[in-house]
Amino acid sequence: MRARAWAMVLTAQLWLRSRLTRRCWRVQEVPKHATLWINRITAASQEHGPKYPAFIVNLVKCQVELHRKVLADLAIYEPKTFRSLAALAKRRRQEGFAAALGAWKEPEGIFSRVAQYH
Repeated sequence: MRARAWAMVLTAQLWLRSRLTRRCWRVQEVPKHATLWINRITAASQEHGPKYPAFIVNLVKCQVELHRKVLADLAIYEPKTFRSLAALAKRRRQEGFAAALGAWKEPEGIFSRVAQYH
């Protein structure tokens, strides 16, 4: 009797899983990937100086709006670009945004598009 009841539970679970859309299961995968992205960004940012929270906060203050997935990909496939982002965040943390740009000049080794307003 117990085996039959267990089979009914499994059948109900399989039926429910078959009825849910694929999108539902993909949405459940995002938090797993987010932790992976954060771990990769943390490792790369610690290699270049600032820790993850300071790195993200200072990038936001510098108006660099990149998703965690993009930052993780940059950390893996474009280490020089990630190093320049880390340098920008580190400089922003030390001096502030206006001081990081100096007299509206780009810091060495960092390429960006900064709008100059007169």
